[in-house]
Amino acid sequence: MASSSITSRGSPTWTAKENKAFEKALAIYDQDSPDRWANVARAMGGKTPEEVKKHYEILVEDVTYIENGHVPFPNYKTTTSDDNRGSNINAQDSGTKVVV
Repeated sequence: MASSSITSRGSPTWTAKENKAFEKALAIYDQDSPDRWANVARAMGGKTPEEVKKHYEILVEDVTYIENGHVPFPNYKTTTSDDNRGSNINAQDSGTKVVV
């Protein structure tokens, strides 16, 4: 495993590369796939079926938490000019541009 640090949930952290491999494997092995977690783990390499299933459960919990409005929007620097020096995202409520 590339990282030995532990998250606040008590599970090892995953690298960006591992998360990308996880996403790709989930796209291949959907919820109707037989032996889904074993196949996802095998496609990733270095993870057990239990680890990938737990990672998925945490992901679903996080998405649900976000969708239910329990995660506040970050306070991005806003601008009223039309300069294009950064990526501009329309702020959800105010219609102002947000530079990230």
